[in-house]
Amino acid sequence: MTPEQLKACLTPYRTAAETFEEAPVQAALETVFSADLKTSLCHPFGDLTGPGALYDTALGPLYDAMPDLERRDMIIMAGTTPQGQHWVGTMGNYMGTFLRPFLDIPPTGHLAHMRYHEFFRIEDGQVTEMQAIWDIPELMMQANAWPMAPQLGGFLCTPAPMTSDGLTLSGDGSDALKHVIDMLTDLCRHPAQGGPEVMNLEKYWHPRFNWYGPCGIGTGRGVAGFRNWHQIPFLTAMPDRKLDAMGDLMSHWVGEGDYVCETGWPNMRLTITNDGWMGIAPAGQNITMRSLDFWRLEDGLIRENWVLVDLLDVYRQIGVDVLGRMREFNKTRPTGPITLPEGAFR
Repeated sequence: MTPEQLKACLTPYRTAAETFEEAPVQAALETVFSADLKTSLCHPFGDLTGPGALYDTALGPLYDAMPDLERRDMIIMAGTTPQGQHWVGTMGNYMGTFLRPFLDIPPTGHLAHMRYHEFFRIEDGQVTEMQAIWDIPELMMQANAWPMAPQLGGFLCTPAPMTSDGLTLSGDGSDALKHVIDMLTDLCRHPAQGGPEVMNLEKYWHPRFNWYGPCGIGTGRGVAGFRNWHQIPFLTAMPDRKLDAMGDLMSHWVGEGDYVCETGWPNMRLTITNDGWMGIAPAGQNITMRSLDFWRLEDGLIRENWVLVDLLDVYRQIGVDVLGRMREFNKTRPTGPITLPEGAFR
């Protein structure tokens, strides 16, 4: 199937979810997704089977919390992986008025945003597998309910590509894919093979690149922002990290035009051996990471990189229940539904 045909398979669901209502979305799920759909969703949702479970466990509760929910795609890309699988990758924001609790996150009564990276495997015209991370910490921060260490990077509602072409991609992405794979290969040379210079950052990254990390880590600008707010603490704590690009783990890669995307469940293996990353103690704990990423190249260099890591699952692996800790913080805080007056006048 061509990238255009693969994207078209998702159109009924994407259209229904743009202006989210229960019946149209459920009908689209039954049409677009196979009955035995395998969904791998971020913590605390876990692995689900069938489109009904996806709605009842995740989408329905989100809609209940935001009755005017909208699914706003900012990137959609598709292609065939080197292993011959057909995947569609999407990046965007769920947005709506946060009126009822979601995963016990207190509502704010205001417009809220939660980034998603959602990947769909297509077989015989239907979605048979889904891998997705929702940036749940992003909602916690807007509700002033993030119970873990403050993030180092900036906090913002993640933007669409500055070229405004994320929904109209086309073209051969093999050169872009090779560039990203080569970049990751060089990244993994440090620290085992030398200092930061062995990563050749200037060879791969645009001088004004933006690195849009998950909430809990945050956003960085340029090499200085990327290094200080993400990479230095990350590599200090886990210098032995192994990536799919080095052949140790399995990911699904797609390149289209100037864009590249990757989904891996998981695609990193690391040991927390030192202090310095998100306030996590260096207990020698082995962990895996799920990272779903998008890259945009400009003039042959990476200009934007959207990264989501299932941070709640990372904390789970080291024995920290972030949602439970959040509930402890909010014991004396009203967390019930919010009712707004309809355009009241004095």
